[in-house]
Amino acid sequence: MLPGLRLRQVRERLGLTYRDVERASHELAARRGRPDFILHISRLADIENRGVVPGLHKLYTLATVYRLNPLELFRWYDVPIEECFHDGTSFAVPQTHLMAAPTSLRIPMKFDPAFDPRRTEFLSRMVEKWSHFEGVLTNSNGHHIYGYIGMCDRRMMPLLRPGSIVLVDASLHKIDDGDWTTEHDRPMYFVEVRDGYRCGWFHQEGSRLVMQPHPLSHCFPETWRVPEEAEIVGRVTGVVTRLNEPGNVHPRGSPEEPGDWSRKVP
Repeated sequence: MLPGLRLRQVRERLGLTYRDVERASHELAARRGRPDFILHISRLADIENRGVVPGLHKLYTLATVYRLNPLELFRWYDVPIEECFHDGTSFAVPQTHLMAAPTSLRIPMKFDPAFDPRRTEFLSRMVEKWSHFEGVLTNSNGHHIYGYIGMCDRRMMPLLRPGSIVLVDASLHKIDDGDWTTEHDRPMYFVEVRDGYRCGWFHQEGSRLVMQPHPLSHCFPETWRVPEEAEIVGRVTGVVTRLNEPGNVHPRGSPEEPGDWSRKVP
């Protein structure tokens, strides 16, 4: 069904006239202090009957007046908001940065009775039923956020590959670098510095924060004064990565990545 027709049906079901909607939009615009929320009768008629696509503020007005979920309205216009996180990870970005969490996650709800957790197997063969959970990865207490390892950031190669997505617990701001036995156990942190972000191994030397790149990355350690030059965003608690992609592998004999990685510890 066309979205304009669906909007018309919702309006009529609520017993609202064009003038009722326009009047409500003026009240909303006054409350929010933005005339962009005003939806005139002529524009509402065009949206319902001529296939005109409402702008963001008009869409919010319609959702508010009609008691609709704005995300549902986006779907009516074939804008898959729930796929934004997935689509975003398909495009490589040079620099390491924080990223918005997914709005939902597809997770297994029912496993095959023959599923044996001790065996390695395809997940698709183990699951009988899947379901989507809204905001399942966005912790209600706001502790968990996401970071993206830029395609030009090879400081932690091969342990943490460019293009990886990391889950960061923003409640853990204290560097704990003592209780580990292998590099896979050593805590990694996400840190904001003046020229962007760093993700990897850190330790503190007095008032200085030192990043120790992976030895196989051939990158130099870096150091910053805290809190003037660096702020610990949180501790990395999970990683999603792709393996053996061309962008993740240095050809033999290739030069090291340039410039901003060569800041040595004084």
